[in-house]
Amino acid sequence: MKEDHTGLERLIFFSDAVFAIAITLLALEIRLPAGEYADNTLLLAALLQLWPRYLSYSVSFLVIGSFWLGHHRMFRSIVRYDRRLLGLNLLLLLCIAFVPFPTTVLGESGNAVATAFYAATMSMMGLISTLILWYASAGGRLLAAPLAPRERRLALLRSLTTPAVFLISIPLAFLSSDLARYSWILIALVLVVSPRIALPHWLLRGRAARTPLRTRTPR
Repeated sequence: MKEDHTGLERLIFFSDAVFAIAITLLALEIRLPAGEYADNTLLLAALLQLWPRYLSYSVSFLVIGSFWLGHHRMFRSIVRYDRRLLGLNLLLLLCIAFVPFPTTVLGESGNAVATAFYAATMSMMGLISTLILWYASAGGRLLAAPLAPRERRLALLRSLTTPAVFLISIPLAFLSSDLARYSWILIALVLVVSPRIALPHWLLRGRAARTPLRTRTPR
């Protein structure tokens, strides 16, 4: 276990790069079908027919963005790292980098299998993110100060919200793929309501304990 600011910064910078690339690839997967579109009517019709891809892009962008926000908050409170944390973070990035593929599948075919495949990917991503939080906060091993039990439970429950919604939508997809996708709106509602809930004190302790990256003296 190391308290190495340079090593921790490299982990964070690498993670941010993977998040950014994954979000960029989402947009690159939206393409017009092959053909000539000199006529305005044909082009407009082709653009409108891509609405399932716009929808899947928007959902994936918001989900990846919410995971980035959670990752950002979490690593502002982490002051140490070890091999297990590095491994768990790589697993999370593995899922993040994979997201453009199920997004394309969902945009091209919104059937039950495509919906369940997409939800399973998102669920795995959320569970690994929660596992990172659980590992880092257990006994305060990687934090500036240990969490109170109630604060830790609250943080873990919040982290589990997104994967829980996606997991529930998997069996729903085989009843109605539309119903399963509508259930994902619950995640957006949670993102709106969550900031109104008081943040755990460990986040504040973490901010105070760590020196901001922009003020550190280069080595």
